[in-house]
Amino acid sequence: MTTLGFQLYSARNFPPLSETLKKLSKAGYREVEGYGGIYASMDDAALTQFRAELDANGLTMPTGHFGIDMLEKETDRALAVARILGIEAVYCPYLLPDQRPSDAAGWFAFGQRLQAAGKPFRDAGLTFGWHNHDFEFHTLADGSTPQEQILAGGPELSWEADIAWIIRGGADPFAWIESYGKRITAVHVKDIAPSGQNANEDGWADLGHGTVEWQKLITALKNTSAKHFVLEHDNPSDIDRLMERSIASFNAY
Repeated sequence: MTTLGFQLYSARNFPPLSETLKKLSKAGYREVEGYGGIYASMDDAALTQFRAELDANGLTMPTGHFGIDMLEKETDRALAVARILGIEAVYCPYLLPDQRPSDAAGWFAFGQRLQAAGKPFRDAGLTFGWHNHDFEFHTLADGSTPQEQILAGGPELSWEADIAWIIRGGADPFAWIESYGKRITAVHVKDIAPSGQNANEDGWADLGHGTVEWQKLITALKNTSAKHFVLEHDNPSDIDRLMERSIASFNAY
């Protein structure tokens, strides 16, 4: 079983980043996942310094999130970020509500768009894919889902499966793992609080302290192409608690 990584977006409200890296290393994490807000203001010198800081803390960044605008309009910059930080897998993480298609044909076309956007990254030897939220699992008029259409439109797309968002979207994660396991190259590991709890944390929970069946899910995910398991919590109230309790739970599975 792979080790548990950490999506740095989870710690965005607990600066400085340098302190977060030290805490992660001390807690036993060896991988982190980057996101656009980190790289946005960094030139090559700053990225090189950040890479050195990762190295000093015994951390690697094998996966990273890059917004669709950067992927399409600043492709060379995204490739440079990946090269300097050692990112091996690039995932497009989100599509704003006002940009989302409303029908199956539109989502299929979006999959084609991602397929095209990913070509320079695949050509560079990187994995390229999509990271889901909940809206991709809401049934469309023709009975299909956006997620199906995205993966059909982009046959070479990998999938970073955010399991808790699949559940929040009303879908069965085990069925999706069964159907698309070969496309899953990374997994977001997050937990959902029992109904009515953790309202101050948007209903999310530390790994192992919620309702998601992670023990069974990890067993199912062993049969997929997933190489990286990345902890995420969209709005934790205590970053130290999140880090420590979550890795303890993961290591017990």
